[in-house]
Amino acid sequence: MATPRVMARVTGGLYLAGALAVLVLGSAAWPRPGAGVLLAVAATAAVTGAVVSWSGRRLPRWAYHGLVAAGTALITVTVVASPGPATAVAGAAIGAFVALDAFFFFGWPGAVAQLGWLVTTLTVALASRPTVPVSAVVVVDLVLLAVAVVVGGLVQRASSAGRDPLTGLANRRGFDEAATDLVRGCRRSGLPLSAALLDLDHFKAVNDRSGHSAGDDLLQSVASRWRPALPAGAVLARHGGDEFALLLPDATGPVALAVVEQLRYAVPGVGLSCGVTQWRPGETVAQLMRRADGALYQAKNTGRGRSVLDDQGPDPLVAELTAALAAGPGESGLEVHYQGIVAVGSGQLVGVEALARWEHPTLGAQSPARFVPLAEDHGLIDVLGRRVLDQACRDLAELHRQTGQRLLLTVNVSGHQLCDPDFPGDVRSALTAAGWPAASLVLEVTESLVEADSAAAVAALTALRDTGVSVAIDDFGTGFSSLARLDTLPADYLKLDDSFTAALTTSTRRARLMRSIVGMAEALDLQVIAEGVETPEQAERLRALGCRYAQGFLFHRPSPVAGLRELLRERAQTSTGPPLRQ
Repeated sequence: MATPRVMARVTGGLYLAGALAVLVLGSAAWPRPGAGVLLAVAATAAVTGAVVSWSGRRLPRWAYHGLVAAGTALITVTVVASPGPATAVAGAAIGAFVALDAFFFFGWPGAVAQLGWLVTTLTVALASRPTVPVSAVVVVDLVLLAVAVVVGGLVQRASSAGRDPLTGLANRRGFDEAATDLVRGCRRSGLPLSAALLDLDHFKAVNDRSGHSAGDDLLQSVASRWRPALPAGAVLARHGGDEFALLLPDATGPVALAVVEQLRYAVPGVGLSCGVTQWRPGETVAQLMRRADGALYQAKNTGRGRSVLDDQGPDPLVAELTAALAAGPGESGLEVHYQGIVAVGSGQLVGVEALARWEHPTLGAQSPARFVPLAEDHGLIDVLGRRVLDQACRDLAELHRQTGQRLLLTVNVSGHQLCDPDFPGDVRSALTAAGWPAASLVLEVTESLVEADSAAAVAALTALRDTGVSVAIDDFGTGFSSLARLDTLPADYLKLDDSFTAALTTSTRRARLMRSIVGMAEALDLQVIAEGVETPEQAERLRALGCRYAQGFLFHRPSPVAGLRELLRERAQTSTGPPLRQ
């Protein structure tokens, strides 16, 4: 799972650490015979370590076997040239660096071969010195073996978390970690990086016709044929189902396209659609992969069995969105629509979710699935988010004055907004200007935004919760370790992803999982809202499972505030059914 950059830094760092250790030994032994050899070994290791740290990422993976073996040779020279037994044993102890490097980066066969070479040469070198006791030789060998076993076991266990058990490739988690590291490196170096998504055409037909075992065999065959065809440093992952993802460091888009075309013909008889793109400066991993996904969609939409390179310039809709955000609320076509949240048992309307909508004057209605990602990718999401929040607070405050109904307002928030230090102040300003109470506002964030590595986001949410604002985890159940983190998420509500609702009436296991989530949420004083309810059967199943709140087309389609006002007038509001936390 290690990237070329990580291998270079660790191997180079261990060489430099070894050089420093030998330098200490040589300096302490000066001017006795052999001290000069130790200083020469230290200089050689230092130069090698510096070169590998600086440019070793360009080396093929097999070259690191040579570097590790060379490290063993230098340590052996240190043992043989040492002027005394104590220096010789201390020099042999540096062999732990070799064992660590070998078992950290190589598979078991290669690592064991390197360990065998290390233990054999050091044992012979120490045994050739009559002043070194046999017990010292045995202790050194035991230390090296212990380091190898412990490091090898830990690395194997850690790498399995990021590896797909069927194909042996990286899984989505491993791919994301590698992509983050490579993008971070590209930001510093300015070197190119390309990504690709590869989808097996008509894979479902293979499963339907020949069974899932045949589909598994096909995935394994594809993975085994692609591995040797990839250049050094490439990261290949099974991204999910029949989709694979590929990272190609130091490769431009056209070069990556050529590599992907080779993969398309590496498995005869298997159709493959591919989307390829090159990283742009300032782009996040999510933005890079979103463009690759767009290119893959284009490849599928134009007949499948082809590769598409996303080499287009910025989307022309970006300029239109920028102009719309600069215009006044009534001139831009940007609006806020609202979808109701109801108490499942009574049908009582208890809250609404604010949703951005855009009716372009000439281009017509634009999908949020298109213009919201554009806003995120081009630094417009803060302005869009503030506009939605301000308008929603004003609309709901006016609705309350007209109808007397105080609905809970939920507003989606992006990660970029949460990491803006001014965001908590913007929220408080919007509430004050509209006269909308903080206790009636819920900020919806995705689960990934409140993971442990999003310290700024967690701090912002914590500060806002202290003022009375509530937090909902949107699309809950689609992130990593969701249930394990129920007790640590800074949340008041869980909005279950609509994939749960869609399977409720067809999957007994999904229904049992829903019941468990509802039970655990109640035990932790969290309220659950099920999204995507479209049929009466789904609503009834939710009620039977103990889920109190839901939203979806069955109850209410998103509408402007005028439609929401009419809905309130039409529905006979009852006191049955518990209100959402206010």
